Amino acid sequence: MHASTCNNDQLKHSPAKNALLSDIAISTSAAPTFFPAHYFEAKDDKGEPRAFNLIDGGLAANNPTLCAMSQVSQDIIVGDGEFFVENPVEYGKFMVVSVGCGLNPKESYSAKDAAKWGILNWIVKDGTAPLVDMFNAASADMVDIHLSVLFGALRSSHRYLRIQYDQLSGSAGSIDDCSKENMDRLVQIGHELLRKNVSRVDLETGRNVEMPGLGTNAEQLAKFAKHLSDERRRRKKVLQIN
Repeated sequence: MHASTCNNDQLKHSPAKNALLSDIAISTSAAPTFFPAHYFEAKDDKGEPRAFNLIDGGLAANNPTLCAMSQVSQDIIVGDGEFFVENPVEYGKFMVVSVGCGLNPKESYSAKDAAKWGILNWIVKDGTAPLVDMFNAASADMVDIHLSVLFGALRSSHRYLRIQYDQLSGSAGSIDDCSKENMDRLVQIGHELLRKNVSRVDLETGRNVEMPGLGTNAEQLAKFAKHLSDERRRRKKVLQIN
């Protein structure tokens, strides 16, 4: 039993991971107690089938930001020509946009109540899955806290943008409600989130705190996009000169 990751770069060395995107999406969404585990097969470079038995990727990396950064570092180590950075852990030069899936502020448990739970209540309680919820929330929060401290220590906080909606309620917070009404509501929430001020995690409380002086999420995304566009043009010029 181990975590399994899939990305385009891995296909160069692991053809067996060249699976259908639908299989990958279904697998990484297979949250225990909500959706069934997913099985599929993919063929390696010799045509031999490889079996995959997978469940929700959130159990391994509910916030996959560190996974993405590790992949970039690995690409730098193997000499991927897309990266000009020589030091694979020069994180101060990374630009990271991390988008969360949303949080329900009412989704909490008291120690007084939890102390009375048996095994079944930890797995399923009043329509929720406390143990799974706690694992997912804790793993996502710790990644955000770690990166906030890391980029802050490198004097590069402006290069890390975490976008998270922490006021989900009702059907908007459900992972299995795909009705048109709910989809439209989620789109509306997305637009509202873009208009909100940039937030940073408070290391003492773990809560997101708005930072009005940094502008809105939409404005920060525009800055990131411009910076990346400028960098792309700069690299093209360097390649042309060389």
